[in-house]
Amino acid sequence: MDLKTIHLGTMVKRELKAQGRTVVWLARTINMERSSVYKIFERNTLDVGLLIRISLVMDHDFFQDVSNKIQENYDEIYEMFLNPSKTVYQKKKRR
Repeated sequence: MDLKTIHLGTMVKRELKAQGRTVVWLARTINMERSSVYKIFERNTLDVGLLIRISLVMDHDFFQDVSNKIQENYDEIYEMFLNPSKTVYQKKKRR
């Protein structure tokens, strides 16, 4: 599993689009500049406080989305984070 599949910025961007809302709406609602929201979309990780604010205003539980992805790929994520040397070795070996 590539951790890019748990890319929070992309998840926020997709949900915003699914809700038919605009970047301007989100920026105003969370009291940020529009350019800062575009930067959020590019980020793999987000501050927990920021993700809570976004979750609340969008009425969407991004934490549950992340939890679901972890559960779906638990064994691979476990190896990636708790046995990183093995993961690095496996990646080198595949090439």
